[in-house]
Amino acid sequence: MRIAVDARELQGKPTGVGRFLAAVLSTWTAMPEAAGHEVFLLQPEGADRGTVWEQLDLPKLVREVHADVLFCPAYTAPLQASVPVVLVIHDVSFAAHPEWFSWREGARRRTVTRLAARAATRIVTVSEFSKREIVAYLGVDPDNVAVAYHGVTELRRCGTQRSPAVLTAGSIFNRRHVPELIQGFARLAHRRPEARLDIVGDNRTFPRLDMSSLARATGVGERICVRSYVPDDELRDLYARSAAFAFLSEYEGFGLTPLEAVAAGIPVLLLDTAVAREVFGHAAIYLKRPDPLLIEKGLETLLFDSAERTRLLDEGERLLSRYSWTECAGRILRTLAEAARV
Repeated sequence: MRIAVDARELQGKPTGVGRFLAAVLSTWTAMPEAAGHEVFLLQPEGADRGTVWEQLDLPKLVREVHADVLFCPAYTAPLQASVPVVLVIHDVSFAAHPEWFSWREGARRRTVTRLAARAATRIVTVSEFSKREIVAYLGVDPDNVAVAYHGVTELRRCGTQRSPAVLTAGSIFNRRHVPELIQGFARLAHRRPEARLDIVGDNRTFPRLDMSSLARATGVGERICVRSYVPDDELRDLYARSAAFAFLSEYEGFGLTPLEAVAAGIPVLLLDTAVAREVFGHAAIYLKRPDPLLIEKGLETLLFDSAERTRLLDEGERLLSRYSWTECAGRILRTLAEAARV
């Protein structure tokens, strides 16, 4: 089978979808069942990585490499491809919560993703929750949607003694409540001067919120570090040094960065949502709402309650056996083969 891949997400500074795609591609190289297939990574040569390239140039490249199937990992795909298309839709936040997006951006996402979903031969998503949302909001047949949970890469762990640092990582959307995290951390930091907070993620809030200004306004801004991006090796170092991870999202398809935290031996603080419960089970502390007082108490427990930390870390070890990049990549490969035979 000749697999063409829309590889735009690997360009520049890859974030969530790019890291997902990179993990799948890397896993295929080590899988015996993938050895007989050829994979072609298709990317634009110039600056245009948008809809024009996707709809006009990508189909031409697919024909040039004589592909049997096209794998599109990031919500959209050519509407008139010459081969079957397998499309990954990670979540449908833009349809479930249009208030989180500008009118233009929300309308664009809803339109192109709905059209791509209906044109695709098969759809892959990353949780049962996300599958239900895709069926409900995009109107596709549930039998056409396969679930492939993310895998998790074992990350370097330091010894049992970590600095009392809290980490949050991932693009900053309104739904992830980073301002409330800053406020909750500040309440704790006024009592615990050794605590610090690292925030890593591209700021995509709408209306835009200045995270650095919010941090300075707390009076403990010198202990809050805000960065839009760090290379993977530096992110791994942050995982290794941190003692707690907070991810206060009210809507996700899966939640890869908190799972990476669990793999790094860090207990996690999450909002109590259906997808968080599905993915993390008993291996997290859950908050009913993103209230700074509740966040303060949750962070204090993660950082300083040794008995609860031990319980969460033990649950985390059991949790990790559920998630494998080999299983994820294998499920996607089988879906591609099914699509190619249609």
